[in-house]
Amino acid sequence: MSADRFPSRRLAASLLAALMLAALPAAAETVVLRVGDQKGGNRSLLDISGYAKDLPYRIEWSEFPAAAPILEALNAGALDVGYTGDLSFLTAYAAGAPIKAVGGARAEATTQAILVREDSPIRSAADLKGKRLAGTRGGWGQFLIAATLEKAGIAPEAATFAPLGPVDAKVALVAGSVDAWAIWEPYVSFAQLKDRARVVATGEGLTPTITFITASDSAIATKRAALRDFVDRLNKARLWSLDHLAEYAKSTAEQTKLPEDVLFAAYSAQRNKPIVIDDGVVREVQEASDRATRYGILARRLEVARAVDKSFTEPGSQ
Repeated sequence: MSADRFPSRRLAASLLAALMLAALPAAAETVVLRVGDQKGGNRSLLDISGYAKDLPYRIEWSEFPAAAPILEALNAGALDVGYTGDLSFLTAYAAGAPIKAVGGARAEATTQAILVREDSPIRSAADLKGKRLAGTRGGWGQFLIAATLEKAGIAPEAATFAPLGPVDAKVALVAGSVDAWAIWEPYVSFAQLKDRARVVATGEGLTPTITFITASDSAIATKRAALRDFVDRLNKARLWSLDHLAEYAKSTAEQTKLPEDVLFAAYSAQRNKPIVIDDGVVREVQEASDRATRYGILARRLEVARAVDKSFTEPGSQ
């Protein structure tokens, strides 16, 4: 056999090896969860609690200034999961966003409140008649105002609703251009500690005060294991925070530049606890959703049971 045939054998062997390698299953690609967050939010909570370690998938974080653009990104398919208030979630779901609530946390309802200036003559909800009340349109600010007026027996048209975001509403209250402001933590604690504002009404008995972990239908279908692990880690981090409020407040203050004493007061008041999305939660949110429809905040009645996926927080789901 001539020597010039050996290169052909080597070439044939190389081609055979390449064909065999190509026939093997490709190595599994790392799952990537695209998560929407706000500064000092879930990313910092996972980091400070230690539950961001040893992830079996990769998180691609995107930071947003508020919940609304997170929901817009989820609707557009640019995110897999986000974190948003229950009414904001329902508003997006009602508009046709392909999303579901897969987990969440509940704060004390008293941490949603209607505030007035220290020198205001308003002393109770009954005094809100004829006043100018600021709050977020289509969110819990508007809901809390409507629910508080209803509870006090005041017709909606007997007060003026001023649709303002938190920053503008705070300025308006301090300046006296609105009489009261419906808001949540940490704005409540900031206004009380730094601006000497007073609370005249709260969401107790009126609002569920739930913040949902919200996932796209696509992520639920294709990234279920990673999403389930993410929900579990967030739940454990929430429980960790309850026993480490000072440490948590300090860490968040460093990231957000908010005063540490404000954050500590807010976290202490909220006592955010993870929830199981069960029939009880569905009934509670359904009642609030129906009221929001009656108040004109939601355009149509929703079936809340269709907007949630209970499987991620069911006992033994991990």
